Amino acid sequence: MEELTMQKLVAYCKNRGFVFPGSEIYGGLANTWDYGPLGVELKNNIKRAWWDYFVTKDENSYGVDCAILMNPRVWEASGHVASFSDPKMDCKNCKTRHRADTLIEDYNTKHGIEMAVDLMSKDEMSNYIKEHNIKCPNCGKCDFTEIKNFNLMFQTKRGVTEDNSDVIYLRPETCQGEYVNFLNVQRTMRAKIPFGIGQIGKSFRNEITPGNFIFRTIEFEQMEYQLFCKEGQDEKIFDEYKHKVMKFYHTLGLPEEKLRFKDHDKLAFYAKAATDIVFHYPFGWEELNGIHNRTNYDLTQHQKYSGKNMLYTDPVTGEKFIPYIVEFSVGADRLFLTLIANAYTEETLDDGETRVVLKILPRLAPIKVAVLPLQKNLSEKAHEVFKGLQKDFVCDYDESGSIGKRYRRHDEIGTPLCVTIDFDTLEDNTVTVRDRDTMKQDRIKIENLKSYITSKIFGDN
Repeated sequence: MEELTMQKLVAYCKNRGFVFPGSEIYGGLANTWDYGPLGVELKNNIKRAWWDYFVTKDENSYGVDCAILMNPRVWEASGHVASFSDPKMDCKNCKTRHRADTLIEDYNTKHGIEMAVDLMSKDEMSNYIKEHNIKCPNCGKCDFTEIKNFNLMFQTKRGVTEDNSDVIYLRPETCQGEYVNFLNVQRTMRAKIPFGIGQIGKSFRNEITPGNFIFRTIEFEQMEYQLFCKEGQDEKIFDEYKHKVMKFYHTLGLPEEKLRFKDHDKLAFYAKAATDIVFHYPFGWEELNGIHNRTNYDLTQHQKYSGKNMLYTDPVTGEKFIPYIVEFSVGADRLFLTLIANAYTEETLDDGETRVVLKILPRLAPIKVAVLPLQKNLSEKAHEVFKGLQKDFVCDYDESGSIGKRYRRHDEIGTPLCVTIDFDTLEDNTVTVRDRDTMKQDRIKIENLKSYITSKIFGDN
């Protein structure tokens, strides 16, 4: 297989109904994307797998779905109003805007230079760009404005008239909803420390130079889990969660050799530890998710700004304390990209033909079963089988083209099993079931089809 490029992956996702450019008929809107029929099924399957692993099947874990718009004081308490910014600079020649740290990181990657860019000050970044003659990726000139910090939060206003309105923000992260509902969840669920709160929801960041398809976008969906614990338990829990998260990725079919831990060189002033899990994408090793020991900073801040007591009382000892938080955060969109990039395969068959196959984990596949009549005059029986399977699986019915072409179409979108109805089906009530990865075919009685498919699709659970 030739090296997979992002250009090929973007084209594949568009042409096969996974991801489309946002507002495409109007010329698009930079770095907005719409999920197509197959993409929304795959993304929903990813979210279900995450929720099942970290919330449903995890002891003392609870889910919430919090509002996107929150009291603006939340973002003052979290520090986003004052300091949630990126170092940006404009090219004086072509007027495009760039992140200074990203320009340096891209230059260093190209030239094999290893350094902690996130430790550099604005002056150090500016000097480094000048000394190394780092050019604008758009026009090729090295003539930039002074580096300034740009706040990443989207602002809007709430009120009937412009002069009688309050500034509010689209949330840049989902976790603050979990923090402000800590007491509500603890009280209503009678939760005992340590316990966790999970959430899946949309976040928004006004990033000027996002890129690499759905890897970094201005609107994205986060899957975040906050584990509340007592000081002294935090280091053990942080280490356990690093490995729990890595194990989760392995259960989704991501190989060990494409994943690694990367500790942060620079910690936020309140953080005790921070680690990323990075993945080898077509554009190099980049962050897939973050795991952070946030200490008791967040709940302390919300206690300070809201005036609400955030203390937890130990039911056994009576001790009162503000819990520490160990956080795990991953983007559903980024994990979607990770799984697609890992699963996309081009195989050369014995006859010299190239077969494109999406070797996605069967339980994540957008379509689980395709029902294919060998000829159109078998459609009545094929529809009967299709309607029966539709009750339990996401299915597709396809009678267009030769049976070989239909197999290839479903290989390409990751359908694990194809059920073919032929003339023998009318005689003995059996069908041919073809496996996506091995292309092996089994003859199965229709009455046994549901149990056979279930074992093939969900047998990895």
